[in-house]
Amino acid sequence: MLLVGNGKVITRDTCQPYLADGCVVIQENMIIEVGLTQKMRQQYPDAEFMDAKGRVIMPGMINTHMHLYSTFARGMSSKDAPPQNFVEILERLWWRIDKALTLEDIYYSAMVVLIDCIKNGTTTIFDHHASPGAVRQSLFEMARATQAAGIRSCLCYEVSDRDGKQIMEDGIQENIEFINYATSRQDDLTRGMFGLHASMTLSNETLAKCSKVNDESKIGFHVHVAEDAADQVDSVKKYGKRVVERLAEFGMVGPKSLAIHCVHVDEREMDILRVKGTNVVHNPESNMGNAVGCSPVLALMEKGITVGLGTDGYTSDMFESFKVANILHKHNQGNPSVAWGEIPTMVFENNPAISSQYFSHPIGKLAPGCYADVIIVDYDPPTALHENNVNGHILFGISGRAVVTTIINGKILMLERKLVDLDEVEICSKARELSSKLWSRL
Repeated sequence: MLLVGNGKVITRDTCQPYLADGCVVIQENMIIEVGLTQKMRQQYPDAEFMDAKGRVIMPGMINTHMHLYSTFARGMSSKDAPPQNFVEILERLWWRIDKALTLEDIYYSAMVVLIDCIKNGTTTIFDHHASPGAVRQSLFEMARATQAAGIRSCLCYEVSDRDGKQIMEDGIQENIEFINYATSRQDDLTRGMFGLHASMTLSNETLAKCSKVNDESKIGFHVHVAEDAADQVDSVKKYGKRVVERLAEFGMVGPKSLAIHCVHVDEREMDILRVKGTNVVHNPESNMGNAVGCSPVLALMEKGITVGLGTDGYTSDMFESFKVANILHKHNQGNPSVAWGEIPTMVFENNPAISSQYFSHPIGKLAPGCYADVIIVDYDPPTALHENNVNGHILFGISGRAVVTTIINGKILMLERKLVDLDEVEICSKARELSSKLWSRL
């Protein structure tokens, strides 16, 4: 048994939102109680005690859309002319890198980012993977990495027609085999979804096949939706339907599915997403970096659609994504009064709600019956901290690198900024070796 106490506990539990001197009681991989430090120590005198030293104790952060495979693009120079639009970014960068990845690349590119997640307090990720040159076993390599790191994950492979029929078929099979494997596991650290790239790289025949083979598992789809206007143009031109209408026709939107981005959706598409109960995931930094526009997530939330927050591989720091989402919508609407409530809801309510559809017990909350995914943050508030202003303190006072201790599933992965089980130097050295070889292949 482990007590994590003597800290300012932000629980995200409406029954007990904040404790100025609180303690989280962990038994194996579950939280069994949260209370005042002195009381918990008296109640569990034989338990190991971790002293938070007056710092903030809070739930680990959840990233509902990630691309671990993008790691080896960091710092890479392109010999092509700079891309002028989103499709050129795909063609000149991402579709070249993903095609060149080997299974060994996949493992080490994932490990580097997973270390970053631990160091930034991100304890759960929903990843969307692509490696057309090494499709089969790719998700199993990624799972090997997430399990070695100790990160809670939900993985999928993005099926696409862009690399031919055989690779498309391999992508379908990889999803199905991995979903079956993940579902059979008992530890609840690894789960699977059915991945799709985007409407503009998927034929009707492929969508129909994916829908049919995924029907029995009742697992949701994880798909990019109208990230760029080009996706809508392609869908209307080829099929006479907008993207969400087309995906809905094949059953790709629904309660357990993730519609990523939704930058260029219209009112009717929003209504379809609402009626189908589809989750949307916003990725503000990626959308800004790709210059695709600002997703109308405030309007989506007004309609009652569950909108989560991800990073699209842009960063491992969900605190950073939280900050950027807040200012993006103020800037986009020219109104400093918007997004104060919606963005915290995405991060601290909707991301846990999305996760609950895939993991057996709640995460993103410090309360009895939740998984023990806990972080300690080195933050000494300069003003009063209480249950009504915790979001303001997080927004303006906390970044990922302020995380000093990360616990996932009851296991300590980082203690006082030192990784417990992982050799970061060795992993990064191997990643540099493999990434250099990948760059030379490109």
